[in-house]
Amino acid sequence: MTVNSITINGTTINAGQRVTLDLPLGKLYTHAPLSMPVHVVCGKRPGPRLFVSAAIHGDELNGVEIIRRLLKAKSLKKLRGVLIAIPVVNVHGLLHHSRYLPDRRDLNRSFPGSDQGSLAARVAHIFVEQIVKQCTHGIDLHTGAIHRSNLPQIRANLDDEATAHLARVFGVPVILNANIRDGSLREASAELGLPMLLYEAGEALRFDEVAIRAGVRGIKNVLHDLDMLSSSLRQKKPNEPFVARSSNWIRASISGVFRTLAPLGAHVQKGKLLGVISDPFGETEHDVIANHEGIIIGTNNLPLVNEGDALFHLARFREIADVAEMIDEFNDDYDEEVSDRPVI
Repeated sequence: MTVNSITINGTTINAGQRVTLDLPLGKLYTHAPLSMPVHVVCGKRPGPRLFVSAAIHGDELNGVEIIRRLLKAKSLKKLRGVLIAIPVVNVHGLLHHSRYLPDRRDLNRSFPGSDQGSLAARVAHIFVEQIVKQCTHGIDLHTGAIHRSNLPQIRANLDDEATAHLARVFGVPVILNANIRDGSLREASAELGLPMLLYEAGEALRFDEVAIRAGVRGIKNVLHDLDMLSSSLRQKKPNEPFVARSSNWIRASISGVFRTLAPLGAHVQKGKLLGVISDPFGETEHDVIANHEGIIIGTNNLPLVNEGDALFHLARFREIADVAEMIDEFNDDYDEEVSDRPVI
């Protein structure tokens, strides 16, 4: 795109401007108006247009903080192109600490939406028409579901060369070549020919400092690669990540009290004891065993489980020892940053 201005919902943002605006989402049943907050940074020079969105699931909060910190970056003063930041897409869900909209629909299964459809379809339609169709690239920020933590990871369609390149540039150890789900924002973006990454890290309704810092750095890595930020400002080139060949959830075979013995990011062998499920008295106990060698990229944090509940998300890699080493280095780097953070 060569023209360095953009118009969203009738408001034009010109080169060199930063504007916060609201996308109207109708009214609550209290008659109070509701809107989706959007912050636009329009660089003085032309370039790509990148949207960064969070809280499509209203209880996934890490992305809200990632966007807040991103917008504080001084380097954005030299931005080329346009950055559109949407910290809260599912405003209804955020208000109620809920993954879903009030109609119990999943917004990330409602794209591209319709202006005559359900509440979820209407929100999705507004987002696609006003944001996605204005952009050349996108990054959508997520966490694990409630009581589940995800290792920082990128999920993307690696069959698309441009998307695969950005997935590697982002700079987290693990990439999942994830199928595009019907009704997802990734599907809507792919149909528009727009490369999009999905960043997963941490747990719903919780801030995770490592996940947040990794997300901010990853977005900056993408901005540098797209030449939206000067390469001279880049801290260091990210390590080459590893692509998971496949993954599966290990589930509870009985109901009970769950004690985990394997941490997020652990390299486990087939047959490794991962946890124990027992009754409240400890009279009966059942071992949770790894059914193949892999890296734990997702865990259940709730000690009370029902039969069939997902406990450990285990990913397969060809170079599994190298993956484990990189995850250790990644955690060490961010743990040091967190420990050096001043107390506020």
